[in-house]
Amino acid sequence: MVDLFKSLCDRIIKANSAVRFAAIVDEHGTVMASSERRGLKPLLDREQTAQYALAAVTRQYTRIRWQSILGKIDYTCSYYEKVFRVTLPLTDRNNRLHAVIIFTLDVSVKDFHSIIMKKLIPVVRESESKLIKKLDNSKKGQAIRKS
Repeated sequence: MVDLFKSLCDRIIKANSAVRFAAIVDEHGTVMASSERRGLKPLLDREQTAQYALAAVTRQYTRIRWQSILGKIDYTCSYYEKVFRVTLPLTDRNNRLHAVIIFTLDVSVKDFHSIIMKKLIPVVRESESKLIKKLDNSKKGQAIRKS
């Protein structure tokens, strides 16, 4: 059976031709799975991706604190010279961060907001409850192993 995390990353990649890379990062900044568009030369190596993932989760914790006042975050983005980077926080109804979905788009993409809201977020939202449940179960398994 294909892992739920990897499967979601693959579906994000296939959702729009402008998507370059997708990853699921847990609440501690660990990359759980990733996928990239075929034939693409990655801009970051594995270590740089891990560092970026940790920084992205840290930034999301700062942003989430304002959700109760400003409303739920759909996504955040950074437009770099070489890539358009997007993060989607996965939070529960108590605003507890469970994971961050990171993906990148080609800088030439037109109407990025529409692509994110109509093509990419729906792919994530259809799996969101399963993702959160799997993340919670993996934490429980880790706690049992540490006992």
